[in-house]
Amino acid sequence: MQQVQAVVAKAKGAPVELVTINVPDPGPGEALVKVQACGVCHTDLHYREGGINDDFPFLLGHEASGIVEAVGPDVTSVAPGDFVILNWRAVCGECRACNRGEPQYCFNTHNATQKMTLEDGTELSPALGIGAFAEKTLVAAGQCTKVDADARPAAVGLLGCGVMAGIGAAINTGQVGRGRSIAVIGCGGVGVAAIAGAALAGASPIIAVDISAKKLETAKSLGATHTVDSSKVDPVEEIKRICAETYAGAEGADVVVEAVGRPETWKQAFYARDLAGTVVLVGVPTPDMTIPEIPLIDVFGRGGSLKSSWYGDCLPSRDFPMLVDLYRQGRLDLDAFVTEEIGISDVEAAFERMHGGDVLRSVVIL
Repeated sequence: MQQVQAVVAKAKGAPVELVTINVPDPGPGEALVKVQACGVCHTDLHYREGGINDDFPFLLGHEASGIVEAVGPDVTSVAPGDFVILNWRAVCGECRACNRGEPQYCFNTHNATQKMTLEDGTELSPALGIGAFAEKTLVAAGQCTKVDADARPAAVGLLGCGVMAGIGAAINTGQVGRGRSIAVIGCGGVGVAAIAGAALAGASPIIAVDISAKKLETAKSLGATHTVDSSKVDPVEEIKRICAETYAGAEGADVVVEAVGRPETWKQAFYARDLAGTVVLVGVPTPDMTIPEIPLIDVFGRGGSLKSSWYGDCLPSRDFPMLVDLYRQGRLDLDAFVTEEIGISDVEAAFERMHGGDVLRSVVIL
């Protein structure tokens, strides 16, 4: 067992604390990872606010990269010294999804069996089974994806959650590509990642929608061909107009990614898509939100599909190395997502900066 410094949320809504925790040595199927960088994600704030569940205390942090320090006796997928990105989809290989060849939908992803604890022995609940606002963390070996060791930890660690969620929402879930149009409603970290993914796939036009001029500028720098300020114009009509200019007869975008997670923006996405188009919900709603009232004939008459995207429907072993290679080639600007690098004691302040909307990602460097 080792003792390390870590960021813990002990009670709903209370400021996080930097405390000493106990990290067990890895057992069967587990890996001990020395964390190098971890992004401050909205999901961590949801945990602190009790929006996920009430299994306090939480060991926060999940969007991370680091070096494998030790592995359990039966682990062969990674070895000490490997540079890895942590993921929360460690596929089981045995469930219905895995057995039908769709491990990206695994119903039974693995986490570490042993528990990390506070000094007094109180068991911690690691965020998304990871808990990486810590000098070291214990995870299931399958949560470690080996990638190019020359990549910048602060940048590629963001593939562990938000950036992968956005890129995957566009490419994996929405299946955008050449000859297909896309609109992205909400241009925070996940939304602009969807735009970057659409640009990689060759989609056009790529329409960014937000109420923040600064976010729209960022979206443009990452591949948006058009921007729409929805505080000034009707975004549905503007998306339709832009798509009709490119493709005669188009009645909206082929794919609309909703990256806000609110009923009103999801309704905009529904009506902004073309006939037989696809809506992808990647924004995370709160439990009390409901689908807005839409005539059922509109659901039937427009055809297409209404999808949700968990983790960008990614398969880490397939997607992480590929995206890191694209980053190393200069074709995917992951550095653009790193707004600031901070220390492990600055997480609470980073949560406060989220509310201002000026930060794509604060990244804790350890």
